[in-house]
Amino acid sequence: MKTLYSKAILLLSVTVSFGFCTAQNSLFKTRNPYYSHTAENTLKVGNSEWKKILNPELYEVAREGATETAFTGKYYEFDEKGTYYCAVCGNPLFLSTSKFATTCGWPSFYQPLRKNSVKYRKDSSHHMERTEVLCGRCESHLGHVFDDGPKPTGKRFCMNSICLEFVPIKKK
Repeated sequence: MKTLYSKAILLLSVTVSFGFCTAQNSLFKTRNPYYSHTAENTLKVGNSEWKKILNPELYEVAREGATETAFTGKYYEFDEKGTYYCAVCGNPLFLSTSKFATTCGWPSFYQPLRKNSVKYRKDSSHHMERTEVLCGRCESHLGHVFDDGPKPTGKRFCMNSICLEFVPIKKK
């Protein structure tokens, strides 16, 4: 009886947590007037405004350039078919067909969806020379690109899962 009770409590907790996360995501999208999967305009929104809109974890990575802990992101070992969008503004970034398995700890892609999906900036932080990858629409930090990826590009776009939103291909 005690085991059954424990399982019921666990199931209830998971259900409530999932509902809360879903509600938070819906609330974020309704609170974010800049979020769109189709808009192509460049956004010039200050960090003070983004801080009011984004949850603290997303703000820290996307706007302050932090990095989520390796092997913890929801899209690291994720292989569904669809499109990855910027979690901040909804800009289309990558197709699942350009995602590849890697041992670096973050979801990796060999090319962006479009040339203007992303922008690049030199990053000399942490005593390293790297190329930072930013959203082409809102200039949020997404991750970094390296020259050790697979063919056809030889690039590895190493992205923070928290900065991505995945939308699966609709089944017919």
